Amino acid sequence: MIAAFHVGKAPPALPSIRGDLGASLRQAGWLLSIINLVTACGGMAIALTADRLGHRRLILFGTAVSLTTSLAGGAVSSTDVLLGLRVLEGLGFICVVVAIPPLLVRIVTPHDQRIALAAWSTYMPAGAGAMMLISSLVLRTLSWRWVWWIAAAASAAMLLALLLRTVRRHELDPVVALRRPILAEMAEVATSGGPLAIGICFGAYSCCWFTVIGFLPTLQVERLHFTPETAAIVTTIVATVNIAGNLAAGWLLQRRVPRVVIIVSATVSMAICASAIFIDGVPDLLRLMLAGVYSAVIGVVPGCLFTAIPVHAPRRQLVGAATGLLMQVSNLGALVGPPITAALVSAGGWPAAAWMTAIALGIAALAGVFLHWRERRRLAA
Repeated sequence: MIAAFHVGKAPPALPSIRGDLGASLRQAGWLLSIINLVTACGGMAIALTADRLGHRRLILFGTAVSLTTSLAGGAVSSTDVLLGLRVLEGLGFICVVVAIPPLLVRIVTPHDQRIALAAWSTYMPAGAGAMMLISSLVLRTLSWRWVWWIAAAASAAMLLALLLRTVRRHELDPVVALRRPILAEMAEVATSGGPLAIGICFGAYSCCWFTVIGFLPTLQVERLHFTPETAAIVTTIVATVNIAGNLAAGWLLQRRVPRVVIIVSATVSMAICASAIFIDGVPDLLRLMLAGVYSAVIGVVPGCLFTAIPVHAPRRQLVGAATGLLMQVSNLGALVGPPITAALVSAGGWPAAAWMTAIALGIAALAGVFLHWRERRRLAA
């Protein structure tokens, strides 16, 4: 969650950054998306590096990088330097998020694995959402630099806690295992049907979720005439309720509700809900309510997919690499969804965005069905 602070701190701070540093709109867009790009490019490679060097070491390294770059970023006077530091923040972020799931799989009992991984899946809406809210409040009286320094302080506290509480925990020590070359293991994961279906399902989910959350402030300003500050706070609340779905997935899976039932029920019903957010004729306040419902219900998808990784990884030693693939495709979806939606809206107005959300969630549903078929074959074998 603290790693995700460095993702959530940027969106509310963009107007302040542009006013202070004179950043162009294009540079502002890269400040938002550069972490997604780093994750989309390097997820599996960094996960396999963590497998070799030790997951705890990569978590400590990633947290230290986030601390250093955020502290330095708050003092820069150049947008280009800030962009370079954001690249390093992306490296710190991905080091943390791909290294933790393999540790969770090791230290929790098989009975608790679904609950633990579903709880883990809340890190992005909880961390990024909390930091977006903090940023929105801080920026009322202070500059964006204080937002960067607050995120750095949070990482400093987390790094201290990790050093005090994990270094002497021997169950977190690196595990000696026979390893193939990195490229061979990357190919093994990328060509395995289960991890690939998980990645595609998560990528389609991210494409749709970031589309709705990304354009929600614009809808509020244009249709409800909210101030940008109010729109940012409302959007943060809508994003944060995604946590309810993440936790609900673990609760349902623990009670033996099939994964495919949860994924297909959520994606099909929320495809209708997401379409209603954009089409004409829906009262504007109802759109906000539907956005909240959508964010909460669709949150079951990440919870289901993170818990599926240990089941579908080709080998137990490749849980981290499968997580890296999930992160790569997820961030690819987050990168391409908003620009495609923007092009559709420019060509056909807001109702055209409904096509994007419906198709993306349809792909997620189909990937969920394939995942169920694949899971039954593996369990039978």
